[in-house]
Amino acid sequence: MDRYDVLIAGAGPTGMVLALWLAHQGVKVAIVDKAAQPGTTSRAMAVQARTLELYRQLGLADETIAAGKRNVALNMWIKGKRRARLSLQDAGDKLTPYPFVLVYPQDQHERLLLRHLEKAGVHVQRLVELLAFEDREDYVVARLRDADGGLRECEARFLAGCDGASSTVRQTLGAGFPGGTYDHIFYVADVQAAGVAADGEVHVSLETADFVLMLPYTDTGRGRLVGTVHGVHAGGRDGGGPYTFDDVSHRALSSLGLRVDQVHWFSTYRVHHRVTNHYRSGQVFLVGDAAHVHSPAGGQGMNTGIGDAVNLAWKLAAVVRHEAPDSLLDSYETERIAFARKLVDTTDRMFNFITAEGNFADFMRTRIAPLFATVAYGIDAMRDLIFKIVSQITIDYHDSPLSIGSAGTITAGDRLPWVEADGVDNHAPLDKIDWQVQVYGEAGDGLRAWCLLHGMPIREFAWSRRHEEAGFARNAHYLVRPDGHVALCDPSHGPDAVAHYFRDRAYRRFCD
Repeated sequence: MDRYDVLIAGAGPTGMVLALWLAHQGVKVAIVDKAAQPGTTSRAMAVQARTLELYRQLGLADETIAAGKRNVALNMWIKGKRRARLSLQDAGDKLTPYPFVLVYPQDQHERLLLRHLEKAGVHVQRLVELLAFEDREDYVVARLRDADGGLRECEARFLAGCDGASSTVRQTLGAGFPGGTYDHIFYVADVQAAGVAADGEVHVSLETADFVLMLPYTDTGRGRLVGTVHGVHAGGRDGGGPYTFDDVSHRALSSLGLRVDQVHWFSTYRVHHRVTNHYRSGQVFLVGDAAHVHSPAGGQGMNTGIGDAVNLAWKLAAVVRHEAPDSLLDSYETERIAFARKLVDTTDRMFNFITAEGNFADFMRTRIAPLFATVAYGIDAMRDLIFKIVSQITIDYHDSPLSIGSAGTITAGDRLPWVEADGVDNHAPLDKIDWQVQVYGEAGDGLRAWCLLHGMPIREFAWSRRHEEAGFARNAHYLVRPDGHVALCDPSHGPDAVAHYFRDRAYRRFCD
């Protein structure tokens, strides 16, 4: 019987990122998928700044950006006129190395992840289906069916269900998936287009209850349309048969000043808004769409699944290597389920606002929303907040048992604020995917000695105005987790707080 540290069911972006993070930390991992090959069509298109920061830790960010299309502005159109242009570059240039939304089709994205996974020595086992599993408290026995129909079993310390909204892992656990299904039918189309909105920027039309979004691959009109088949709801299509591009509201497209010259492929789908009751059951975890699904509004879905994977990966690695107790893994659900519930609620409200029908809804969408967006984006604090939310750099774990203290305006659980001062980038050391202490100013001798004794990297950055603007307290120390979130903020110069932090959590690697 094959034995692994972690068995992953599902080789979409979430499953492959989980496998990559585990492999980079020396964990023996297997990943299976019942599909014969990676996806050849794409729904997920947007790669947000926080995902690129996490990819940077794996050395993937530059390659991913080079393969995709940077989009630095969002344009809002009403009745054939551009009513607002919101610059992402202006909002994010002091917040992240990646002040843009990257448009990168999921099929290409998956192939990139697959190449790097194979370089790491992990090969996706294709046409292999997870049929059942048994949690035996200390490990899981999984039953698999191979491409030739043969059955076999394998053993893993942990099982991660990254197998999508219809997750076999979730159904086998009997975990609830409360929520609902939108009445609207969504469509995606890969097109060659011409017109004012085919300029290489993101464009959205809010024409009455119609909705269409243009995500460009190039500056010459090739891109992805995402929208609703207006007037067609869950009851089905009159006359039967599959939906076609002719069923799409061309009024919304005309509102963008967009002419579609060629449709390379077209697909429709239904969207649910659901979050499972629990992310963990014993040795089994739910990750990505297996745990939560929601409207595509805001381009958050795939990025949230990748965030789940990274959050879980470093914790699994610590437990597998006997550095931390099994209880560390409970924080995965605590940290990620709260964000998923908030995200589903936010995207649900956004989608309902975009698609609501009636004169009042039309007035709010076509008159008030563009005006509010323009005014809000003219206020620095509001512009920064909007960018932080969309880019996911505002995700925090303040209520986590792993988050202690505050210093300056930074609270434990925050993502480590990004600062580049005098050519020194404070996110650069995060590529070690390990715990570290960062000090902005000068560290105390006692703290330096403790870090040296326990093999804890300590990074000292010469104090600057940029650090103060980012919220750091001078000479305070910040304990940073392997995923780039702050675990401990301590204004003192001594080692006591960080020593107690690990001792209280029975984190053996850093205990005396």
